[in-house]
Amino acid sequence: MKLTDNWDKLSAQEKYEVRFDEFMNPGIEFASQEAEQAYKQRVQMIKDAIELKKPERVPISLSVGFYPAVYAGFTAYDMMYDYEKLGIAFKKFNKDFKPDTLASCFTLGPGKVFEILEYNLYQWPGNGTADNASYQCVEKEYMLDSEYDMLINDPSGYWMRRYLPRTFGAFAPWQALSPWTDLVELPFVGASMIPFGLPDVQDSFKKLLAAGEAALEWIGAVGAIDGEVQATQGMPGMMGGFAKAPFDTLGDTLRGTRPIMLDMFRRPDKLLEAMDKLVAINVEMGVRAATANHNPFVFIPLHKGADGFLSNKDFAKYYWPTLKAVIKGLVDEGCVPFLFVEGAYNQRLEFLADPEIPEGKTYWLFDDTDMVEAKKVLQGRACMGGNVSGSMLKAGKPQEVEDYVKFLMENVAQDGGFILANGVVIEDAEAENLHALVQAGLKYGRY
Repeated sequence: MKLTDNWDKLSAQEKYEVRFDEFMNPGIEFASQEAEQAYKQRVQMIKDAIELKKPERVPISLSVGFYPAVYAGFTAYDMMYDYEKLGIAFKKFNKDFKPDTLASCFTLGPGKVFEILEYNLYQWPGNGTADNASYQCVEKEYMLDSEYDMLINDPSGYWMRRYLPRTFGAFAPWQALSPWTDLVELPFVGASMIPFGLPDVQDSFKKLLAAGEAALEWIGAVGAIDGEVQATQGMPGMMGGFAKAPFDTLGDTLRGTRPIMLDMFRRPDKLLEAMDKLVAINVEMGVRAATANHNPFVFIPLHKGADGFLSNKDFAKYYWPTLKAVIKGLVDEGCVPFLFVEGAYNQRLEFLADPEIPEGKTYWLFDDTDMVEAKKVLQGRACMGGNVSGSMLKAGKPQEVEDYVKFLMENVAQDGGFILANGVVIEDAEAENLHALVQAGLKYGRY
C-alpha cells in the first residue's frame, strides 16, 4: 500500500507500517547487495528497538555536529561554504566509524543562503563566530508581549509581517505587506498589490530568489553526499522531519527565555492559548517532512522543559500538555517522535510514561538523565537511548568509554528497546574514544 492510498481510512498502526515499509525500501540504487542488506538489517534493528523488542543487537547511533570537520582537518566554516570539503568530511566520518545510522550533513546549513537573507537570529562561522566554532542563537524578544493575539489569530500572517522582518534583514520590508486574507473581492485586489511595487519590497524578493537558487545548490550537494553514503555504506537516516514542543517554539526564538517565564505569571491564559494554536502547526510540519523524505522519524529537540528551568507544577501546566499533543498527533499519522531530551529530565521521568502515549511508538534520546532510573520508568513503554557524555568522548580514555557502554548494556539495554548513542551533539571528541564507543557497542550489544 502506498502512502496516498486511502490514507485517512488507515489506523495509526497501519500508517506506521506503511511508513516503515517505505523506510525499509527507499528506492535508491545501492552500490552492492551487501550495502542493501546492511541497510535493511539496520532499519529492522531500529524498528525492533522502537517496538521494545530485542533486535539481533543494539543499534548504534552517533549524533554529530561539526565533528566530521574536525576529524577531517577542516573548519566549521568549510562545512557551511565549501561543499567539496563537506562531502569529504562526512563521507570519511561515516566510512571510518560505521555507525548504524547516517551522520547527515544536512543540519549544518548553507552559509551563503543565510548571508543573502541577512539572517540575524543566528551567528555562524565567518559571520559572528570563529571559523572553527559552531553556530549560536542570538536570543532576543523577537515577539513582543503585546502581540499574542496577532499570533493566535493569524500565525502565518504574524510570521510574514512581524517575526520574519525582525529575524531576516532581507524580509524587513514585508512589514508593509497586506494579509493574504484581504484578497476576497475584486475592489480590494489592486490595493493589496501596491506594496509589491515598492522598491524595497521588490529588492527583498530578488534576495529571496537568489537565496532559493543558493539553497538548490546546497541541497543538491547534501543529497549527493548523504545519498552516496547510504548507497555504499547502507546507513539509514533517523531524521525524516522536525517539530518542536510549543513552549519551545515560543520560548526559544520568539519570546525568549526570560520573557516567556514572565508570561507564565503575567499572561498565562494567552500563553496557553498560543501554545494550543502551535500544536497543529508542529504536527503538520513534522508529518509533511517525514512523508516527503519517506522516513517515519520526526526529530523534536527539547529545551526549556529540562530540570532547573521549570518546577514540576509549571512543567505539568505549561510544557507537557502541548508537547504530549504534538507527540500524539505525530503517532496518529504513523510517525515516530524522536525526542532529544537536552539537559536532564530526572525530575520529569514520570511524565514520559504518560498512559495516553501509545507504547512502542516513541524514541527518547537522553543527554544527562540517569539512564537506570529512566529505564525503570520507561520499560515496556518507550524506546530510549544515550547518554554517553561529550566530556567523556573528549577528555576520557577509550577504556572509560568501553566500561560505560558495558554498563549501559548490562543495566539499561538488557530487555530491548534501547539504542546506543552519545548524549550532547558531538562538536569535538577524540577519535579513539568514538571508535571505542562503536566497538564496545558491537562487543556487548548482542542479545
